[in-house]
Amino acid sequence: MKYQEIRETVLAAIKQSNALGLIHGTSGNISMRDPKENVVAITPSGRDYDTMKAEDITIVDLNGNVVDGDYIPSSETPMHTAVYRARKDVNAVVHTHSLYATVMSMRLKDLDRATVPSNMYYPIHTAPFAMPGSEELAEKAVEALGGQGDVTLLQNHGLLATGATMDAAMTCAIYTEEDAQVGYYAALINMPEDSYIPEEAALAIRGVALSGRAV
Repeated sequence: MKYQEIRETVLAAIKQSNALGLIHGTSGNISMRDPKENVVAITPSGRDYDTMKAEDITIVDLNGNVVDGDYIPSSETPMHTAVYRARKDVNAVVHTHSLYATVMSMRLKDLDRATVPSNMYYPIHTAPFAMPGSEELAEKAVEALGGQGDVTLLQNHGLLATGATMDAAMTCAIYTEEDAQVGYYAALINMPEDSYIPEEAALAIRGVALSGRAV
């Protein structure tokens, strides 16, 4: 099987996301770039993640053209490949329809500074709604990520997490969903604004993360 390593890495991430409840059925999509070959392994469209095998993962180029595989690539391939074209530092992208990130995205605000781990990715913006699978959504996601952002919420559509490695992108997705969950419950009990992590502290945590040290 060609491109075995990146296909198996994407499959393992899909299985982990499914087990954690970040994705369900065929929703959400995950990809990984091979920077040497300049190709991307991405989940196929409409395939059940419970029964997916490594050889089911589709290989595309950075413009979304199929290079290898028997299945149509994810409908969100334009968003994944747009991120890779814009960000040479990104080699993995995780898009989930996770519950709390989706709820908090509907406010069209930055995610609250609710938990220490998520502030490694501060600030977390929200990209305005655009039709799933569209070039417009791809453009808005890339704009929300900017030149250094790791993750953005997608209005009414979950989150998009990135990383230099798949482990980094998955960790980012997990911590962002956790932050969204805490923020949701904090809003339910009318938590005052000064209960959130101060912005200067969030920036300091982000700085520590960018330096490569543990938070």
